[in-house]
Parts: sequence; C-alpha cells; structure tokens
Amino acid sequence: MADKIRLLYAGKAKKVFETTDPDYLIVEYLDQLTALNGAKLEIKEGKGIVASQISNLLFNYLNREGIKTHHMKALNNREVLVKKLSMIPLEVVLRNRVAGSLEKRFKLERGQKIEPIIEFYYKNDELDDPFMCEDHIRILGLISEEKLVEIKNLTNVINQLLISLFNKANLELVDFKLEFGLDKNGELILADEISPDNCRIWDSQNLTSLDKDLFRQDSGDVIAAYQLVLKRLEEITNKL
Repeated sequence: MADKIRLLYAGKAKKVFETTDPDYLIVEYLDQLTALNGAKLEIKEGKGIVASQISNLLFNYLNREGIKTHHMKALNNREVLVKKLSMIPLEVVLRNRVAGSLEKRFKLERGQKIEPIIEFYYKNDELDDPFMCEDHIRILGLISEEKLVEIKNLTNVINQLLISLFNKANLELVDFKLEFGLDKNGELILADEISPDNCRIWDSQNLTSLDKDLFRQDSGDVIAAYQLVLKRLEEITNKL
C-alpha cells in the first residue's frame, strides 16, 4: 500500500502527492470550481467527491476496453492511486458539437453536430493555456511526431468509447479535454481526469448542460447536475 509522503502539486481541482512507492502518486479531488483560468473560484461542498466518482467510473470503463490509463484504484471518496508519469504539457480537446470557444471564435450555431475535431492547447497557466497547431508542438519539442499521431488516434478511439457509453445513459458528450503522459518505458498513457469539470455533457432529451458551464454561466445547480451524470452512468455500467 502506497502512503502519502508530501504534496507535489496543488492545482485548481486536485492535489497530487508523492507516495512511499516511487512508481505511484495519490490524487485528491478538491471541492473548488474554477473558470476563466482560475479568475472565478468557488467552493462547492461535495464537488470533489462526485467528480472523483465519475472519473473513477470512466477510467475503469476505459481500462476494461483496453485503453491504458494511469488509474489504479480509488482509495476513498476523494483520493485515487495513479501511476506516476512524465506528463506531456499538452491539453487535447475533442469536439463533437459546437459549444464554448468554438462557438465564440467562429460564430457557429451552438449545439450543431460536427465531425469530431481535435484541438491542442499548451498547458501553461502563465500563458493562459494558448491554442496550438501541430507546428507549434513540433517547434517547442513537446512530443515526437510519432507520439502526436498516437495521441490523435487514441483520442478518437476514446471518443467513440465514451459516446457509446454516454448515449446509453441519455447523455450527449459535446466535448472533452484529455491529458497524456509517458511511463518509464516511454509508453503513452491517458492521465488526469474525465468528469464534468473537463467535459461538456448535455442531457440528450433537452440538450441542457450537466457540466461546469452551469458554474461558468451561473445558470444552475452544479452539484445536482454532476450527481445526475453519475447516477445515469452508474445505472449503465452496472449492467455491463
């Protein structure tokens, strides 16, 4: 059993701890909700618990489907044991519908279905996580071209797996952000979290938001929405 030794990193939504086993870390999910790169911040009691539960469920599902992830096991309702990776400073965003910055940048119709597109953002808070093209990734030397192709292919596979699951739960996966790392053998591994904190999830019946947009826009009960997502996903995965 790996035990906490010291805090390595405190982010907007999670804390990461070094453990007695050098190959593993412990991630603690926080009750903080942030928007605008941290400019808007509130504490919502229980948010960390439900986000952790959703992410655990989705990582377990992807593990069963053959996707290699950093997720090992939930230690309690907030903490998760994960593999230690060398993280790639890249946010990978896949979009299935028009929403958020895609809607604003190009004045597209919100909710419009599109062929899945992948965007990249440089994970750097000082620079406000700027949008990147593949040439930027190459110039900065963030990842090899071979690994970038692997990231894109894997992201598309993950998208199809998640869409299949979400559709059964009467949920629309609008878009989501992924992060990847390399293990000690140089193998690409899915990391971070998958929850309404970093996904847009809509109710399939009325296309209402069940994600962090409720906080961004002060338009609804975030915790109730997250709990509804969890309930629906649990009902489906319990049958798998």
